[in-house]
Amino acid sequence: QVQLVESGGGSVQAGGSLRLSCVRSKYTVRYVCMCWFRQAPGKERESVAIIDSVGMTSYPDSVKGRFTISRDNAKNTLYLQMNDLKPEDTAMYYCAASLYSICSRGFTYWGQGTQVTVSS
Repeated sequence: QVQLVESGGGSVQAGGSLRLSCVRSKYTVRYVCMCWFRQAPGKERESVAIIDSVGMTSYPDSVKGRFTISRDNAKNTLYLQMNDLKPEDTAMYYCAASLYSICSRGFTYWGQGTQVTVSS
């Protein structure tokens, strides 16, 4: 069974930075599409960063230029570097892994989430 375990969340002031990590057990992070999602109370879950098997990344306008997704194949770990955090970034953040190299076929495995709270 593939497991994804996130860490790195916490409480920061606006303008601060956090780096989230997601360690994947079994199989490499390298050959599949992986994604960071977030969900705030009362809001729908949204994708904030995607990386496919060849390393192409994509971000919504709300985080573009502030968030960076990356992976360390040797450590089987996915990262999300979040800079210039804003109160509206407050949410539970989840990593997810696809069964496929492309990102259009959805995500099968999910982590338990890590809370990010940004105060003004």
